[in-house]
Amino acid sequence: MGLPFSAQTQLNSIKQILNTVADPLDLNVSVRLWNGEVVPLGNEADGKHIIGLSGPGVVGSLMRRPTLETLVRLYATGHVSFEGGDLIEFSEALRTKRSNRKRLKEISKRMLVTRTLPFMFAKTQATDLNHGYNEDIVGRSETKRDNTEYIQFHYDVGNDFYQLFLDPEMQYTCGYFTNWNNSLEQAQQDKLDMICRKLRLAPGERMLDIGCGWGGLICHAARNYGVKSHGITLSQAQHDFAKAKIERLGLTDQVSVEICDYADHVGTYDKISSIGMSEHIGVANYPRYFNKINSLLVDRGVMLNHAIARRAKKSKRAAARIRPERKFLLKYIFPGSELTPVGMTTDFMENSGFEIHDVESWREHYALTTKFWCQRLSANQDEAIRLVGAERYRLWVAYLAGASGGFTNGSIKLFQVVATKRAGKGLSGMPPTREHLYRAA
Repeated sequence: MGLPFSAQTQLNSIKQILNTVADPLDLNVSVRLWNGEVVPLGNEADGKHIIGLSGPGVVGSLMRRPTLETLVRLYATGHVSFEGGDLIEFSEALRTKRSNRKRLKEISKRMLVTRTLPFMFAKTQATDLNHGYNEDIVGRSETKRDNTEYIQFHYDVGNDFYQLFLDPEMQYTCGYFTNWNNSLEQAQQDKLDMICRKLRLAPGERMLDIGCGWGGLICHAARNYGVKSHGITLSQAQHDFAKAKIERLGLTDQVSVEICDYADHVGTYDKISSIGMSEHIGVANYPRYFNKINSLLVDRGVMLNHAIARRAKKSKRAAARIRPERKFLLKYIFPGSELTPVGMTTDFMENSGFEIHDVESWREHYALTTKFWCQRLSANQDEAIRLVGAERYRLWVAYLAGASGGFTNGSIKLFQVVATKRAGKGLSGMPPTREHLYRAA
């Protein structure tokens, strides 16, 4: 049975659609069709930024299932390409000074239906992906969660891969820009120092870093503040890197690291940091998490929780809904992760026996941090593809670009919360001002 519409009819239809939407969109972006022809989407499109379509099946796939996941799959498998810049540049090129929503509504729906008909039976492009998490991606029930599997899926992609876009300290959390023009390296050093100052570290104190990554904070704290620091992680790759770094820096008497789930850890500490960790454990497990941290701290000990947050929702139903962008993250990047509003986090902390002292937003800092990461990974495209393959590379670029956009627009946020363990009545022991936070700024 032959196709109901000819190849030329399909080309003519997509060109008419693109030419019709070009005027209201007026973007500095063009589209390259599968026959090589380029159609501008704006009067001043300079031809630098080009979206490539591999065949009529791309249009058919998007028509039949117009979802974010469809677009991501088409991009990850190479059926949709972005040429002439990284995805951060493309997101900027897609912005326009005027609102086009009203003008787009004026486009004839009848014309669009007529012109998309030739793609109704176009063969769907093969978009099966090889790198998704195949078990329970949400993990809201503790009995169904496998924290080790979740963490290793994300972090054991390989140290060589992360080194393509992270700073030399391998900091995979938000940098702190004391000046928006600072380098990523400077911002990450300033982040490490700000965390140490917020914890009010002092020589001889015992510090625990839960989810210690590649050991940047525990080494920095020991070298610059004289503490005895310990890190725990569930990632074998991170553990091995951190252990080698500790030995290389001659810090084995001050710094240690182990593979351990937070729930199984025992010990007593003066200060505890949780940097980018609580997002991984699921909101239903917050009471267990913060109760455990509280049990590890001495009375009046200080903890810092650094975590991505979502905006508050008007109802529990809205909060429980898994949006398309989150489903993408759960399936391909961060299985088992969950975000909560910062107010809910502080409620959990207070219910676990903590007194809240400071809440600071770093949203714009993370927008810039993830922009750096996306651009650096894109600049190392060939090596990244050699290490993890084209599909996983594209998934990660999409994730980092989307994260930067989310933090820029404010749909996701980042907060640092400083609290002390309050086992009894009396003063907290915290200083009267925040002057100590900025003494080295």
